[in-house]
Amino acid sequence: MSVQQSPLTYEGILEMFRETGKQMRETDRKLERLFQESDRKFAETTEQMRESDRKLERLFQETDRKFAETSEQMKETDKQIQKSAEQIRRTSQEVGKLGSRVGDMVEDMVGGGNIVAQFCDLGHHVIAHSRRKIFGERGTDASGQIDLFLEDGDIAILVEVKTTLKNEDILDHIERMEKYRNWVDASGSDKKRYIGAVASPFVEENVAKFAHRKGFYVIVQSGDIFEIITPPKGFEPKTW
Repeated sequence: MSVQQSPLTYEGILEMFRETGKQMRETDRKLERLFQESDRKFAETTEQMRESDRKLERLFQETDRKFAETSEQMKETDKQIQKSAEQIRRTSQEVGKLGSRVGDMVEDMVGGGNIVAQFCDLGHHVIAHSRRKIFGERGTDASGQIDLFLEDGDIAILVEVKTTLKNEDILDHIERMEKYRNWVDASGSDKKRYIGAVASPFVEENVAKFAHRKGFYVIVQSGDIFEIITPPKGFEPKTW
């Protein structure tokens, strides 16, 4: 059984056109909303990209600043290293001068200072002397150096020379005397007795008294010569 279609009328055709127009307008509105949403999202994406560019620009600027700071710090470090190297060089020169000064003082004491004769007046008849007497195995705690070594038969006077004499130097010389005594005893070749003396261009009174209490003679510069300070009453040099 077939379904009969109603015949098209003029009003029906108009209704169809009105419905189709309505659907097309709805479609246009949807497309318009779609285009607006796309534009909005594109604008948001563009702004996000611009913000990312700004962040990258700030990052690059901060990195450049840190590189510049690091470079400046490295330059300053180089300056400090150069300054330290110069200070080390000057210190080495001063140490070299100090060594020369000690050597000069020893020469002055033995040559123009008449130290030998002064020790003779104190009852020590010096018959020989030597400078920079090295003892012990170098680099070990038992090694050392005697600036001036004066010999009087079975007695020797070990003199330590300082540009500035301090109490610590006197204590160091006591340790040096003990080391030398032990070294001699270990070798068994020398039966001398040893006494000590300290010398300096200038010696404070309290330091001289400390040295005398420890049993050392004290030699001080007086003008162009060196003289042995008169020991206090009852002084007896300590023997090692």
